[in-house]
Amino acid sequence: MLSLDEARKKIIQTDRPLLIAGEEAILDRLPAGNWIAGTIPYFMAEEGGLESQDKIFITEIPEFISSDDIEIKMYNAETIPNVSIDAPENGFSLIIIPASGAVHESFAKNAPNYQDILSKPIIGWISGLHLQNLGKETPKVYNGLRKKKTDQDAVVMHITLPKNKAAIVDIINLFNQGEGDVITFEEEGFVVNDCLINGKKTNFSDYLIKNKIDTKLPLVADLYGAMINTSFQSIDEDKKIVNLYAPVFKNIKYKIAGQVGDYVKEFTSKIPSSANNITFSCNCILNYLYSELEGKKTGSVTGPITFGEIAYQLLNQTMVYLTIKDV
Repeated sequence: MLSLDEARKKIIQTDRPLLIAGEEAILDRLPAGNWIAGTIPYFMAEEGGLESQDKIFITEIPEFISSDDIEIKMYNAETIPNVSIDAPENGFSLIIIPASGAVHESFAKNAPNYQDILSKPIIGWISGLHLQNLGKETPKVYNGLRKKKTDQDAVVMHITLPKNKAAIVDIINLFNQGEGDVITFEEEGFVVNDCLINGKKTNFSDYLIKNKIDTKLPLVADLYGAMINTSFQSIDEDKKIVNLYAPVFKNIKYKIAGQVGDYVKEFTSKIPSSANNITFSCNCILNYLYSELEGKKTGSVTGPITFGEIAYQLLNQTMVYLTIKDV
């Protein structure tokens, strides 16, 4: 966590690539350089979870990576499928997408089908804003090299690694499928009307209300052993629709997550022993809110608290992290 003056000095004095998170007003005042950024005022800091509107979080890319090893590119809703094609054969790509825009929706729905998406490490986050400003402002991303700010495009830093290094993307998800009903969907999307409960067609909002489902718990899909969350945004009883923070997919078996006990204790127990070697990490705003992480330390892991996490595809209520290992 750095002040504006400290951040400006770091950008000016170093040519190292940087990944930056902070409020729009402070990001606007940064000088041009080899950095990308996204708006957010919530963080996992060394002192614990916190909200700050006058400091920013900077992730420094390792010293063995120079400005010659990076390429910063912008993608819109039509070109975002190229992100995995453009990614280096040996390296990784850091991506930031502004929440609620067309590129967010396009990536969320289609990323699992992108060419080479699972063979090249892609990690990042969905930029957001202070929760009090929802509906009043739009989240932004920045291309520091061009000093460009946008709420429409994704920004990506493609990073090529030396031949003796490899990037590894991992997730920490505390949620597992509960013991309840099997839920499937006949249409994909962020907005759900009907669903199938154990094979029987049912209005999803009616089901959640009738069964008093705790919507702080996400839908969880078991995809070949990986637990993938889809979080609830709201239930509109009048329109009988359910709004989600990530899309559901057709013919995937979901269940409501089981309860989590002590979030910080369970989270800390899942942090790998190599946590000090983490190059980048981010956690979800819903974990921050529901688990009351303000002031609580998430082990030695630091980074932005985001409106969505990206590890090859869009995730919810998850922490993602990247390590670089010797081959």
